[in-house]
Amino acid sequence: MQFVLALVFFMLGSGLAYAGLKVWDNSRINGTKTQISNMLKEAEDNAEKVRQSKVAEAREEVNRLRQEAQKDIKDRRNEIQRTERKLEQKEDNLDKKIDRVTRKEDELRSKNEELEKRRNALEETIQQQEVKLQEIAEMTRDEAQDMLLRKTEADAKHMLGLKLKDLEERTQMEANRRARDIILGAMQRCAVESAGESSISVVPLPSEEMKGRIIGREGRNIRAFESLTGVDLIIDDTPEAVTLSSFDPIRREIARRAMERLVTDGRIHPARIEELIERAARDIDEEMITEGENAILEMGIKNMNNELVRTIGQLKFRFSYGQNVLAHSIEVAQIAGIIAAELGVDEETARRGGLLHDIGKAIDHQIEGPHAAIGAELAKRLGERPEIVSCIACHHDMLEVNSVYEVIVAVADAISAARPGARRESIDAYIKRLEKLEEIAQEFDGVNRAYAIQAGREIRVILNAGKTDDGAVHKLAFDIAKKIEGELKYPGQIKVNVSRETRATEFAK
Repeated sequence: MQFVLALVFFMLGSGLAYAGLKVWDNSRINGTKTQISNMLKEAEDNAEKVRQSKVAEAREEVNRLRQEAQKDIKDRRNEIQRTERKLEQKEDNLDKKIDRVTRKEDELRSKNEELEKRRNALEETIQQQEVKLQEIAEMTRDEAQDMLLRKTEADAKHMLGLKLKDLEERTQMEANRRARDIILGAMQRCAVESAGESSISVVPLPSEEMKGRIIGREGRNIRAFESLTGVDLIIDDTPEAVTLSSFDPIRREIARRAMERLVTDGRIHPARIEELIERAARDIDEEMITEGENAILEMGIKNMNNELVRTIGQLKFRFSYGQNVLAHSIEVAQIAGIIAAELGVDEETARRGGLLHDIGKAIDHQIEGPHAAIGAELAKRLGERPEIVSCIACHHDMLEVNSVYEVIVAVADAISAARPGARRESIDAYIKRLEKLEEIAQEFDGVNRAYAIQAGREIRVILNAGKTDDGAVHKLAFDIAKKIEGELKYPGQIKVNVSRETRATEFAK
């Protein structure tokens, strides 16, 4: 019974609890709905306010854009009106100009008609005068014209001859003065010291004992040295020195440097000799390339073949009449550039031709033929321009001159070779040339004595006053000069000075 009562009370309690919870849930749901309704209403009010604000802003923007468009349209309309007014003014001006041109055409037409009438009248008058002149002169028009032309031609030739003579004299004087200024200026600006030509090199030794070490046991060192260098090693009685002899200056220079290093090092045997000779050869090869590059940089020359640059560097070890060929080539390039600048032609082309003009001398001991032809062929093979090749080929007048650059290079070469101190000859060749110079002058009739002076730059000829007259002096000087040109080879020029005088001596007693 108690259990039933407990169960009844439990069920009653559960029902009351469920009813209370349900009442509480309903009240909470109603409160949430009310809150949501308030929030929705507030959101709608805010959205309405935002919509009204955006609509107002959009209306203001539309009004602003409308005002700007109206202003722009107004400005464009004003601009179109101004353009129309300008076009109307131009059209009026063009009409006026057309009217003026039309009036001028009419005036010109009337003047042409008047000139045509006058010309016809003048032709009739000329014809009448010609008829009267033919009647008076008793010759036809063609005959009179021929006579007048012959007389006019003779007068014109006479006047032209006088003018040409005067012009030639003035031109010659001006050309001589100008050429003298250019040549002297070039010589003064570009003069360099000359070096002596030699086919031997002397290497000093620290002691006489070193000669035996250079020879080696049974001569093995000297044989190895000569076979590797191609140079004759001369060991004689010269104290503390050995001599290297070779026609090839590059081989001789390699041998000299190798010998100096061997003497300094002290270890002289075939293996060491070969090592130092190879090192000297590499040094010489690098030096040739460096010298060639320095030369073209100094002359401002661009785009030259590497083999040609090396060949230019080879010229440092070549000599001609005691003059270093590389120094001579640089000097010729400088002089050629100066002359080209004075003449108003391309300086770079003149300098390039001057620098390369003796390039054949670097290899002329290896190839048969004159150095000008060898150098021209080498330059052509290595891609030089035709005008540069012709400068090389023509600088000794072996071919016909075709351009101003060939003349410039030839003149610059002559200046560099002929200036005082540039070159020297061997004493035997020098004496033979002076003797031959005097012999040529003494071969002519009436010559009493002849002396070569000024180191062979001048020949002074004294005539026998009893066998010649004053009229023969100029002719004899010309003949002697021509014979010297035909029989002698010399740098520069030789002055022929012929003099004739009569002397009388008496004694007062």
